[in-house]
Amino acid sequence: MIDIKFLRENPDAVKENIKKKFQDSKLPLVDEVIELDKESRAAKQEADEIRNKRNSISKEIGALMQQGKKEEAEAKKQEVAANAKKLEELEEKESELQEKITKIMMTIPQIIDPSVPIGKDDSCNVEIQKYGEPVVPDFEIPYHTEIMESLSGIDLDSARKVAGNGFYYLLGDIARLHSAVISYARDFMIDRGFTYCVPPFMIRSNVVTGVMSFAEMEAMMYKIEGEDLYLIGTSEHSMIGRYIDTILDEENLPQTMTSYSPCFRKEKGAHGLEERGVYRIHQFEKQEMVVICKPEDSKMWYDKLWQNTVDLFRSLDIPVRTLECCSGDLADLKVKSCDVEAWSPRQKKYFEVGSCSNLGDAQARRLKIRVNGKDGKYLAHTLNNTVVAPPRMLIAFLENNLREDGSVAIPEVLQPYMGGKKELRPNK
Repeated sequence: MIDIKFLRENPDAVKENIKKKFQDSKLPLVDEVIELDKESRAAKQEADEIRNKRNSISKEIGALMQQGKKEEAEAKKQEVAANAKKLEELEEKESELQEKITKIMMTIPQIIDPSVPIGKDDSCNVEIQKYGEPVVPDFEIPYHTEIMESLSGIDLDSARKVAGNGFYYLLGDIARLHSAVISYARDFMIDRGFTYCVPPFMIRSNVVTGVMSFAEMEAMMYKIEGEDLYLIGTSEHSMIGRYIDTILDEENLPQTMTSYSPCFRKEKGAHGLEERGVYRIHQFEKQEMVVICKPEDSKMWYDKLWQNTVDLFRSLDIPVRTLECCSGDLADLKVKSCDVEAWSPRQKKYFEVGSCSNLGDAQARRLKIRVNGKDGKYLAHTLNNTVVAPPRMLIAFLENNLREDGSVAIPEVLQPYMGGKKELRPNK
């Protein structure tokens, strides 16, 4: 959510930003907010004048009473009573106007970074750099669920009976590999100075609306019936929510955390062939990284965060690339974002395994996360990035480590988390 003062003083810049995000239907909202803001400030000014007058009259009443002028004092009291009714009406009007303004402001997109490429959708995202040499082996690589089944590692049929489509049972070595990857990612981030955290897996509605747009909320979040609680779609939601209505001391920044959680997502919409199996699902686990920092440091941390994911995948010898998200592919709260994509030897292309986002002060403004600095208070900047999210990451892992005989090599760094195993062998 952008600053109302910035919108008031720079309406053309806000409109241009809306156009860059290809959301022209929101252009009238800028003028609507400006008009509502004028009304709100006028109501506030009139209310302040009445309050000042009331205070002045109250002093007069006191003086008149001391002088024994009761009739004149009573007349003044009647004037205060009349003004009280008017003040109540103005306060109610101001509250209603502020509610309308806030609701609209929460739909106007954040001002994007000047470096963001302009494009309508993800087809306009721009490759930044590749890491590692993508390899296509001489033998055919099966679909990822077939690899898992050859290792007796997945049961989708039973999961459909128990929970429906979009769920799974992971078994045996595949389940162990899943946990090993999460544990390795946790230690990887701890070694880089991040504080490990396990957050609540449910959050209240005021946190939901503080960390994401209404469109994202509708497309992603599961509501707990009868309670003001939602299942988290990522631990970032809960982690940022931890700081709601908080004033941080500047010397305690940055706050750098790596968090584990299950994630729950509706994943609305039709899914293509490559999104069968465990690519796009309603429940998965993830290791996340979250940073709260000073505004001048957010660009540096943005670059550090996506590099962490690249480094982790390369430590497992999985080729990856980074992809700059264009303006039309950015969620409304994001200032800048890039995806980390892993190489799929089977598809002979890259696919998304993580997303790094700089949200500027958007979440901090909604959640009132402030910093006490030497020159006064200001809003913090928030960032987040995926460290690793199996089972999707397992697809990249299995495809890139599969051998012709059906066995799967386990990289050296992961072997301690697999009880020393160096490979997984298919069941005959």
